[in-house]
Amino acid sequence: MLLTSVTGASVSDSARRTRVVILGAAGRDFHNFNVVYRDDPAAEVVAFTAAQIPGIAQRRYPPALSGPHYPAGIPIVDETELDGLVRAQGVNEVVFAYSDVAHAHVMHLASRTLAAGADFVLLGPARTMLKASVPVIAVSAVRTGCGKTQTVRYLSRRARARGARVAVLRHPMPYGDLERARVQRFASRADLDLAACTIEEREEYEPHLAAGSVVFAGVDYAAVIAQAQVECDVIIWDGGNNDFPMLLPDLHIVLVDPLRPGHETTHHPGEAVLRMAHIIVVAKTNAAMPDDVERVVLNAQRINPLATIVRGASPITLEDPAAVRGKAVLAVDDGPTITHGGMPYGAAFIAARQAGAAHIVDPRPWAAPLIADVYAAYPHIGPVLPAMGYSPDQVAALRETIDAAEADVVVAGTPIDLAALLRVAKPVVRARYEYAETGTPGLWAYVDDFLTQRLERAL
Repeated sequence: MLLTSVTGASVSDSARRTRVVILGAAGRDFHNFNVVYRDDPAAEVVAFTAAQIPGIAQRRYPPALSGPHYPAGIPIVDETELDGLVRAQGVNEVVFAYSDVAHAHVMHLASRTLAAGADFVLLGPARTMLKASVPVIAVSAVRTGCGKTQTVRYLSRRARARGARVAVLRHPMPYGDLERARVQRFASRADLDLAACTIEEREEYEPHLAAGSVVFAGVDYAAVIAQAQVECDVIIWDGGNNDFPMLLPDLHIVLVDPLRPGHETTHHPGEAVLRMAHIIVVAKTNAAMPDDVERVVLNAQRINPLATIVRGASPITLEDPAAVRGKAVLAVDDGPTITHGGMPYGAAFIAARQAGAAHIVDPRPWAAPLIADVYAAYPHIGPVLPAMGYSPDQVAALRETIDAAEADVVVAGTPIDLAALLRVAKPVVRARYEYAETGTPGLWAYVDDFLTQRLERAL
């Protein structure tokens, strides 16, 4: 009687296949599996590992998505189990497949892999980018929190104003039911509610909906693209973290951040993305020191001398400054930017200070246990509350922390309507930020030229 591997394949079959583990965080890992390994009879993915995102380990990538070679699906285990997994399962290759991590972090994982006896693999664009039938504009960045989404909102508004039908495709964020998230189409906040989106998903999708765009996302990106391209003249890709696009861009725009000068070459795959760029946007020039802006410009020119460089701004507006002036303020900022994005604070903190807050309240003394865990994991965080909500328990912990904190008012720098979602006991004032041009020709001039050439060619 044949024994069975963790994926449901027989051991005799497995012995003839390259055994693979994919290191991931519920996004790039699933995409790489779908396009490279799912239908490859010579490879067997024995497990995904999970990092960055709480609550995604101990699940399975379901058979409905993993295909006929994986009748039992594929287990998802914590990344801490990597070394033992490689040895116990006779793994041949470990594939790194998530983003916004320091180069040293990648190589530490490589060292663990090599010591356990397997090869360490990075899959590149040629093997993982899918081709759409309509023009694709991709917006990527060297780090999380550079301003990709506001840039996509700006470009999608301008493109629609010139008469183009636009579909915004978002980097997948399948944190819930994976089968239900195979292909996702969001046209309203009601669609987000129906899909039971997490706060992190809402932070990425809701601003596009408010700007008038339809958003597509999902686990199976070939199916996502197939549906989206039927409804549009142009796709605008809104990348996740600092990942490179999952579909082949005809125009690739990459943001760098002068609030984090030097990070152009410190994180994976941000450096690779910068080297791919057609246009480099030096973002947030209104908030950065002039010397840091120039440093980032020089670094970008050195790393990618063929790219066009433009400068942009990210002005922050507060919906009711009088409600903040002279008050004790709890600043709630975008979760991923403040956690693995490495920023100590974000738009809420800046807006509160600019509005004359008497005091910025440090949330730590009132942090519920799940929020306290976040502070312990990311000690660089300043006196702000990251809007964490990967699970209902974490959302409840966020609400509990806000209600408990001794503050007069909450300033929300997250791009979602936090007050409507959480129903907290304190007044909430939203801080909003949008992309703004700072010179001529600006970013839109180059994108407009691109659209003129590509859309007229299609007529």
